[in-house]
Amino acid sequence: MKRRRSAARPAPKKQGRKPLPKLGKRGKIALIAILIFVFVLSPAVMFGSTQLENHNSFCASCHTEGEQTFYNQSLAAAPVDLASYHELKNSASRCIDCHTGAGILGRVGGLMAGASDLVSFAIGNYPKPAVQDTPLSDDNCLKCHATIFDKQDMNNHFHVFLSRWKQADPAGAATCATCHNGHNTKGDVKIMYLNEQDTTAVCQRCHATIGGGG
Repeated sequence: MKRRRSAARPAPKKQGRKPLPKLGKRGKIALIAILIFVFVLSPAVMFGSTQLENHNSFCASCHTEGEQTFYNQSLAAAPVDLASYHELKNSASRCIDCHTGAGILGRVGGLMAGASDLVSFAIGNYPKPAVQDTPLSDDNCLKCHATIFDKQDMNNHFHVFLSRWKQADPAGAATCATCHNGHNTKGDVKIMYLNEQDTTAVCQRCHATIGGGG
């Protein structure tokens, strides 16, 4: 007997990609709004923010609890602290010059921090009194003072050996702002607004960590 050939099974249909859902009227409006913000408003806001931050008075208008005092100090006829010395020595010196890191990334980081503060202020979720939880980085100072380590002699040993202190005690080592506090009015103008008592205590901490004479 001849075997009956079974009928060929139809090949399974290939499943194509599911079509994207069609946007309704509201969806199209939302998409257009997002695109406008990303490509038009967002750059405009960024540019506007950078222009506003160029003015110290703008910074002091929001940061009122300590910064307004610092801003007033910068308006003095003669320098009263290191920050006002920078201000009077170089009329282009601004809060943002010290309070952002180097390059474009440093400036963007400052803008992002400012945006976060603005949101906190807008929703009423901010500490009272305000606190400074982001200490001034050494990189902020080295943007202008990068050659401070070039002089390798006894008169500059506190800068030269700072890297050794940081290696030995990264969490406890001093930073530029530990000694060179920009807004301390108790400094001595003869030693570039350093406070001798505070600075001596920092020296002792360094010697206790990495040794040295004296």
